[in-house]
Amino acid sequence: MVKLGGMDWISSAIFLILAALVGCQQSDSRDLAGTNHQLQHQVEETVLEIAIFAGGCFWCTEADFDKVPGVVKTLSGYIGGTVANPTYKQVSKGKTGHIEAVQIYFDPAKTSYARLLAAYWPTIDPLTANGQFCDHGPQYRSAIFYRNAQQHMQAEASKSGLIASGRFNQAVVTEILPATEFYPAEEYHQDYYLKNPVRYSYYRSRCGRDERLAQVWGSKQ
Repeated sequence: MVKLGGMDWISSAIFLILAALVGCQQSDSRDLAGTNHQLQHQVEETVLEIAIFAGGCFWCTEADFDKVPGVVKTLSGYIGGTVANPTYKQVSKGKTGHIEAVQIYFDPAKTSYARLLAAYWPTIDPLTANGQFCDHGPQYRSAIFYRNAQQHMQAEASKSGLIASGRFNQAVVTEILPATEFYPAEEYHQDYYLKNPVRYSYYRSRCGRDERLAQVWGSKQ
């Protein structure tokens, strides 16, 4: 074994300390990179805009809008009522004043609120009040909830344009309402059509949704 002299021992100690410091700096750099990634993700999320539509059963509205280009995320929930943190059982019985709705997060660089409005109409029956398809009651009625003055203006213009088109002999009864607090539905309702495809398909078919849409809008929507 070779014994180290005084200076050699000191030099070795300094080398070890420097090596340890460099290692810490690399670790901090990795942590910072991770933090920057999280911040970037948060910034990207803040760029998204939100639209809220009600069209009967939110399982179906969510499934329809997940197919629309520019839509990043959908969230089923309840809006327009007077009870805080309502449950599905309460809302489905019509005891809270809420409507089943879907909060839609979209990328304004890829689509627009006006395009979402255009995509919304063919997914609903705008001629039936207080219900949609096989679901009856005001908690299932169709409605557009606007979040600001611009959305309000565009929603009114979209509805007016539909009425002026002369497509329908009946009144268009879909409501345009100011957005109130949106309460996300229970987790098992989120992405229901993906989690339970067989049950979802059975429900949608038995509810006559697509059949009624073909009657209202024509076989090609």
